[in-house]
Amino acid sequence: MITHAVIFAPIGQASRSDQIVQRLSNAIITGLLEPHEQLPNETDLAKMMGVSHITIREALNTLRANELIYTVRGRNGGSFVCENVRDKNSSLHPFKTISTDYLSDLGEMHSAIISHSARLASRRVTAADIDRLRGFVDVLKHADTPEQRTQSDMRCLLALAASSHSARLANQELQLQAEWASLVAVLYRSDEIFPQVVALYETLTEALANHDELAAMAIATRLIDTFIYHLIDQKMKYNLSEG
Repeated sequence: MITHAVIFAPIGQASRSDQIVQRLSNAIITGLLEPHEQLPNETDLAKMMGVSHITIREALNTLRANELIYTVRGRNGGSFVCENVRDKNSSLHPFKTISTDYLSDLGEMHSAIISHSARLASRRVTAADIDRLRGFVDVLKHADTPEQRTQSDMRCLLALAASSHSARLANQELQLQAEWASLVAVLYRSDEIFPQVVALYETLTEALANHDELAAMAIATRLIDTFIYHLIDQKMKYNLSEG
């Protein structure tokens, strides 16, 4: 699953255990990792996330202490996601530790990646690329849960980056989605943004199919701006509710 490829992507250098805890906490709190879903074992997690077994064990211990995961012993044992974590762990909400400035900066970075991907894709996109993107947009259009919409949205963005035929851009998009996915999942808990996003993806796909570079770049920028506008709005509402 593309969701898991993002959640368990390699971790950066600084504060690795804290980064793992933050990423997995966000994925659990927002429902990207579902109740009772089994995590990969410690060996696989260490390989997937590019860290040591000790770092993984430390992060998992923290997640257990925060009542986000539980451990089952025995042949069919392992680490599993707890139930009702959203209600029990409001202090771990993704908006708890980020600022509006952080969201603006994240949006600028994402906009740069996606708008440039759209620019190159408008020149290089193939008929197969367009068919693939249309298929992903159609799946998004018919998704009816926050988790399905988030996963479909990530596929659309990755398909757009891949259509640029730039491996570096596609890889940067995959890395950025480790932060992006849990935030978008919060927005998709309501239907407010969903019709607008679908319409933008449909319009963007047609601009790419017509090799309209300026239109594709403008729509791609508007797409990310739409997400960031609503994320900042939700962050401010979250601050008021916590105050």
